[in-house]
Amino acid sequence: MQLTLDYGKTGLPVTLPDNRLVAPPLAIKPAAPLPDPAAALETALANPIGTRPLAELAWGKKTACVVVCDITRPVPNKLILPPLLRTLEAAGVPRSGITVLVATGLHRPNEGEELVELVGEFVATNYRCENHHGKVKDEHDYLGTTPKGVPAWIDHRYTRAELKITTGLIEPHLMAGYSGGRKLICPGIAALETVRVWHGPKFLEHPRADCGSVEGNPVHEENTRIALMAGCDFIVNVCIDGQRRVTGLWAGDMIAAWEEGVRFCRDVVRAGVPEPVDVVVTSCAGYPLDTTWYQAVKGLTGALPIVRKGGTIVLAASLTEGLGSHEFREQLERYEANGEYDRPSASETCEMDEWQLVMLKKVLSHCRVKVVSGGIPADVLRRCRVEPVESVERAVADSLAEYGPDATLAVIPKGPYVLPVVASV
Repeated sequence: MQLTLDYGKTGLPVTLPDNRLVAPPLAIKPAAPLPDPAAALETALANPIGTRPLAELAWGKKTACVVVCDITRPVPNKLILPPLLRTLEAAGVPRSGITVLVATGLHRPNEGEELVELVGEFVATNYRCENHHGKVKDEHDYLGTTPKGVPAWIDHRYTRAELKITTGLIEPHLMAGYSGGRKLICPGIAALETVRVWHGPKFLEHPRADCGSVEGNPVHEENTRIALMAGCDFIVNVCIDGQRRVTGLWAGDMIAAWEEGVRFCRDVVRAGVPEPVDVVVTSCAGYPLDTTWYQAVKGLTGALPIVRKGGTIVLAASLTEGLGSHEFREQLERYEANGEYDRPSASETCEMDEWQLVMLKKVLSHCRVKVVSGGIPADVLRRCRVEPVESVERAVADSLAEYGPDATLAVIPKGPYVLPVVASV
């Protein structure tokens, strides 16, 4: 079988043995793209779910903060932002009072040409577009501590705005079940002091803190609680297909609109195999998600539900920006010096970006990992406890030979956009 894995901006053509595949390539179920997403958005702004129209909410307000995902999420901001911003101004919110805030979480800022790519030239040129700085505590307001002990520090450009709006993409998320909704606030515009606890072991190591899991998921429950503490007047969330066309759009109340979007997303992203397989070939969904090893871990955790204990995940990721943040590289070096991925079990918090190594340890304790990448040298990949390989075909051939003539194979070309399960779906 010949197919193309999502890889960087170009994709990676591969050839896999048909006789070992247990199912066709696991993919998002067909969902017709909206015939006129711009018109659908205008309708949603005027007829939202669970709240008043955006124009009514904006009436009489002098300041508004519109939160957008950073460059690691392919949200169609050029579709969403212009009509949303026009609605605010038509309702009387002055342009000078509007801030478009990039929810970087603890990622690097998006500036210059990257900001233009993110929000479009018109918005980047004509509106105040600023990045969240999660490590600058003074830029956050303290809203209190949750009953589970998470201190809520949220960007004051958001908390002090009269009108609070978030946008985003609903897709499976490795810890919070699904992205979108409350995640734009926590961790999107939360301080490091908040994320270190929220991403601590008592949350991440919970069995319900997983892809596609919402009920009983403490990660989801806690960031919802923090988002409610911060307040949110209106959201616009979308789902996209494999060509990144909008297949669903929901606007309105932060919880009600998001939940409708999750119901749609859950139905289209699930793809099943009859039983766990020996080898899974996957990606991290290509650019912009696969630019760093930090982000690429999501491709591994996404495949974990269908690989058998002791099996192998073969990941293709461009990794054009290397390992990730300075802090992530430091954590990796510390773990390497210790000889294993482990952390003080008594600690209630994680250091910055350490949580992604916790998730990597979860993968490596279950299976082997082979990585195909043109972005990171082989010796660096070995430091990450994974095996560098020259091609997907070679990695698959070697693994199948190792596991024997009855070894099985599955492939997820678009990586974490798909929610693989062991079931007939």
